[in-house]
Amino acid sequence: MSNYFKHKMRGKSPGEIAGIIIFGALFIAGLAILFGFVIMWLWNWLMPMIFGLTTLTYWQAVGVFILFKILLGGCGGFGGKDKKGSKKSKEEFSKWKHYDDFWKEEGNKAYEAYVDRINSKEESND
Repeated sequence: MSNYFKHKMRGKSPGEIAGIIIFGALFIAGLAILFGFVIMWLWNWLMPMIFGLTTLTYWQAVGVFILFKILLGGCGGFGGKDKKGSKKSKEEFSKWKHYDDFWKEEGNKAYEAYVDRINSKEESND
């Protein structure tokens, strides 16, 4: 798997990689903050009028969201896990354990052969 990441980051400087990581962290933090404000806005807009409840602060809205996620089964949804579906995804993921060996043995040669096949098909169609 380490070769997969090396392959994806090939040609990128350490500064670019650090920039990608920092941008990703800021993006996720921004989404979390925005999500808290959306929950607060929806609660304060609907709940006091419908049920006569008090308004919430930002941190109370985040707490309510976390509480609901815990009570309703975490991040997995509203029910039990599908045993067959989780087994299938494990099987698909287990294929990646062979990626490093494949890349060491065949790597760019296999990719170049694939590109040549595609190009020859396109030329024969023209």
